[in-house]
Amino acid sequence: MTRSTVNSRLASFAGTLCLAAASLGTSGCTQMVASGQNANGVKLHQQGLYQGAVERFQQAILSDPNNGDGYYNLAATYHQLGKTQKNDAFLQQAETYYNQCLDRNANHRDCHRGLAVLLVESNRSEEAVRLMEGWAQRSPALADPKIELARLSEEFGDKDAALKHLQDALALEPSNSRALIALGHVQEELGDQAQALANYQRALSLDRWNTELQARATAMRTALSTAPLTASAAPAAAPGPGTVRVSAQPGTIKQ
Repeated sequence: MTRSTVNSRLASFAGTLCLAAASLGTSGCTQMVASGQNANGVKLHQQGLYQGAVERFQQAILSDPNNGDGYYNLAATYHQLGKTQKNDAFLQQAETYYNQCLDRNANHRDCHRGLAVLLVESNRSEEAVRLMEGWAQRSPALADPKIELARLSEEFGDKDAALKHLQDALALEPSNSRALIALGHVQEELGDQAQALANYQRALSLDRWNTELQARATAMRTALSTAPLTASAAPAAAPGPGTVRVSAQPGTIKQ
């Protein structure tokens, strides 16, 4: 079966779904079509077929112009292409699509992170900080901007500021597993192994399927039970589970 035949059948199937979803109205149909196009784009992206992914994400935007995920997916793809091919034009397109994503979803976490990564990579760290600070000011009840500010602070070597941002995040959302993991990681780097383990265990009670965190917590429990570490004797900690460095990939594209 040729690719064109597959695409034709997918389009026909999407049309059938729209007919079946008539009771949802036009917006429900367009969202359904856009979701399928985004899902197809994600699969192509994961296979390294970036041009095909770009085409699917563009189709998703045309189908549902107000859905930030399509813009984010395009931005993340162009960001990847710009880095691997050292293409400034692609990076500029990525920045444009990140901003268009935020125009439609002002609290899009992955989009904020991806744009911050791009700004830091292009030697515009102050802009990245202003981006996150602006988000935190506009959405004071959300933990996410404070978690992302903590990531930036940690990346820039200011662990005290990272701790403060994470404590503020947990004051808003005490059961936020991402904040607990990030706080545990900072505490681990500072040599406070026991408190780091306690926060990892709290995070596991909320996210028990996190196998990487399970392994880290098990290793820490073993180390603490056999030879308790002090701040002065503690080895430099590896990046903790769930921590995304500013220099890392911007994030996972959205289905």
